[in-house]
Amino acid sequence: MSEQMTTRIVTAIPPGGPEVLKVETRVSREPGPGEVRIRTVACGVNRPDQIERLGFYPAPRGAPEGLGLEVSGHVEAVGADVAGLHVGDEVCALVAGGGYSDRVIAPAGSVLPCPNGVKLRDAAGLPETVFTVWANVFEGGGLQSGETLLVHGGSSGIGTTAIQMAKAAGAIVIATAGSAEKCALCREIGADHSINYREQDFEAIVSELGGADVVLDMVGGEYVQKNIKVMKPMGRIVSIAFLQGAQVNINFLPVMLKRLTLTGSTLRARPDTEKARIGRAVLETVWPWIESGKVSPVIDSTFALDAVCSAHERLDAGGHSGKILLLP
Repeated sequence: MSEQMTTRIVTAIPPGGPEVLKVETRVSREPGPGEVRIRTVACGVNRPDQIERLGFYPAPRGAPEGLGLEVSGHVEAVGADVAGLHVGDEVCALVAGGGYSDRVIAPAGSVLPCPNGVKLRDAAGLPETVFTVWANVFEGGGLQSGETLLVHGGSSGIGTTAIQMAKAAGAIVIATAGSAEKCALCREIGADHSINYREQDFEAIVSELGGADVVLDMVGGEYVQKNIKVMKPMGRIVSIAFLQGAQVNINFLPVMLKRLTLTGSTLRARPDTEKARIGRAVLETVWPWIESGKVSPVIDSTFALDAVCSAHERLDAGGHSGKILLLP
């Protein structure tokens, strides 16, 4: 019984490189009202985990201890006031922390059934990316069928998901990536155009293609002004990360003349009720895309939980395409 009520988690104290990651054992509590406990099959590794490891992305108050924002597995226990979830169900879930684990407590509203046709292991690569893309590209950016989406970091977990979801919605997709191989992957999963930003000027190429209605930007820095220049009138730029820096000098005149919208968001700190609302929208719209084969998780590599340092080394190196998974 004691073995069943313990879990390994991964901590990063003090912050630093992959070498600071430690696998520690904790007692796994029973789920409270509105919660479920999941016996983990796989855990997604995401860029926010790297930023938290470095000490720049503190967990929101009340988040479970440890790194990790998404998991897949089997429902092991169900708290009070939970409807529609039962012990043994195959699920994937968005969590505010503690996802690198054997067992994790998740709010029921952020737990979704494993889509038909997707391996339970691979479903761990869905929640963080799908929730993020839905909230930012479709809600924040208001992407519509026939519009053009420019996705930076097209071969990343977020990028590969955004490409597929946008195509499923009937959009035209332009993706940037950092190598010929990554650009080829973007086209393989649906991008109409891919641009190797190390060798090509995305600003010039996107402008020649007619511009973008929506930009999903995780780069920041000098990309902000370039994004503004390639936007169509009434375009929307959505920022979700700033790999090149969050402080930039911008000429706002084109923003006024084109009547642009600049927006952005984070997902992790949103209240459970808001994540549950996004989850319902994802289940209604995106899950059918997944089950029909229009959207699928792109898995780069897998590592044992005890090899979490190696997983983060691969994340830091930037050579991966799609999602890195940990397998407890």
